[in-house]
Amino acid sequence: MNNPQATIQEMDHAINNMGAAGVQILTSVDGRALDNPEYFAVFERMANHHKMPIWMHPIRLAKKSDYADEEKSKFEVWQVLGWPFETSVAMSPMVFTGFFDRLPELKLITHHCGGRLPYFGGRAETLWAQLGSRSADGNEANVLKSLQKAPIDYFKMFYGDMVLGGSASALRCGLDFFGPDHVVFASDCLFDPEGGEMYIREGINSLFNVGLTPQDIHKACCANAQKLMQSK
Repeated sequence: MNNPQATIQEMDHAINNMGAAGVQILTSVDGRALDNPEYFAVFERMANHHKMPIWMHPIRLAKKSDYADEEKSKFEVWQVLGWPFETSVAMSPMVFTGFFDRLPELKLITHHCGGRLPYFGGRAETLWAQLGSRSADGNEANVLKSLQKAPIDYFKMFYGDMVLGGSASALRCGLDFFGPDHVVFASDCLFDPEGGEMYIREGINSLFNVGLTPQDIHKACCANAQKLMQSK
């Protein structure tokens, strides 16, 4: 992504010649936000030409400390808590710079079911409805006027995967936020104490323990993913 034109060439090759069903990017590029204008062509290519999904995986390294007096993050906080935070942070400027107004066909799958956003959906909805009221100069209030929808409605246009450690309550939260049409199965195999079997098993168990209809279970298991990865 630090060379957008080369990125476009590579993803064209992967999809057209190698049968890729989409591409994966990270939540930032050399510390820069994804809404930077130079990266827009990548999203436009995927949304309007390939019409296939983008998987967005968080990037936050241990060297990014949690406190000013530390040299690096301790206790793997950078990953356990930092990655979901990075995902939600990466989604935010994309919403407020009008990505989905400009690219209504964009299909973007967020890791860990949207990170922290589903859990804080109520807070996000009410506080961002007042965007600019707490800013030092208040200029961000004009951002809301430039959007065609309420900010929370754009966040719900993302997709969330089910990598939640097998937590049924977290999955219920993600389903309530995104809706059953915007959640896709994933396990994070093999990064669990059992080398992968636990996340697969508990992920499946969670799906059957959140009160979904058989139709919605089918959507989360495979139908949503099939629809996402079929080029129009």
